[in-house]
Amino acid sequence: MKKTLVIMAAGMGSRFGGLKQITPVDEEGNFLLDYSIYDAKKAGFSKVVFVIKEENLEDFKSTVGKRIEGKIEVEYVFQKLEDIPVSMDISSRVKPWGTVQAVLCAKDVVDDSFVILNADDFYGRDAFVGASQFLEQNIPYTYASLSYPFGVTESLEGAVKRGVLKLDHECVKDIIECSIERQENHTLLASPLDGSESFEIFEDTPVSMNLFAFSHDFFDFLEEYWVDYFKKDKEYILSHEALLPDCLKENLEKGKIKILHKPSHSKWIGMTYKSDLENVKNELKKMKEEGIYPEKLWEE
Repeated sequence: MKKTLVIMAAGMGSRFGGLKQITPVDEEGNFLLDYSIYDAKKAGFSKVVFVIKEENLEDFKSTVGKRIEGKIEVEYVFQKLEDIPVSMDISSRVKPWGTVQAVLCAKDVVDDSFVILNADDFYGRDAFVGASQFLEQNIPYTYASLSYPFGVTESLEGAVKRGVLKLDHECVKDIIECSIERQENHTLLASPLDGSESFEIFEDTPVSMNLFAFSHDFFDFLEEYWVDYFKKDKEYILSHEALLPDCLKENLEKGKIKILHKPSHSKWIGMTYKSDLENVKNELKKMKEEGIYPEKLWEE
């Protein structure tokens, strides 16, 4: 089985204040996605696909692309605003269409099972080992969510967006995309992005960080959802995104798929805000000092 890593790196990074996907996080100039690729390769993945904006191609090739040449197979695919299944005026659209389109961009270069992830999150090796072991089972229409307790993913700088998981034993029954913020009384309030009623969560509540393991058959569900998205009201289409958790949720409700809950025991580190960068650098430096990673990541 050929396992592929699909890295979503076309986001604008508006809260961070720049292209955080290619912001160096150590003295060697590595990015967070370097660490994901390194861990995934150790876990048995043999190919990486970068989903990027076409104008960022040379930046990616001259940095992380150059570092991993000869170490893992690499493909680049482009997420484009004009790449939609209908003809319509999209001149008012600025942001990318969302994670459904991002993953679909990789369809033609993914041969078998795959894992998708954010470029600006550090997931840790245990998460990739767990994903790799799950994919070995090769169960049709059954996927996995590699989750973390919310407390591990909280930012000290403000609200964060997370997919709150509702579980039934080892299965995910619902994914609720929320903005989560700690209140003055220290409770954690999750406000669903669809405008429904807010609810309290806890530090050990499992959340999705867009780390999912899929068999190739998932592309069929993505394509169907993507086409149906453009049947909605035009004003809605132009102001919202087609999100992967919504696609998963819809197919869960229809009973077409199953998502297994696979908690990760890795340390999670992310960059939501510019001020998170210093903490990221310090945490990675500690891991190198502890021998978890070599001092020079790609020179071992």
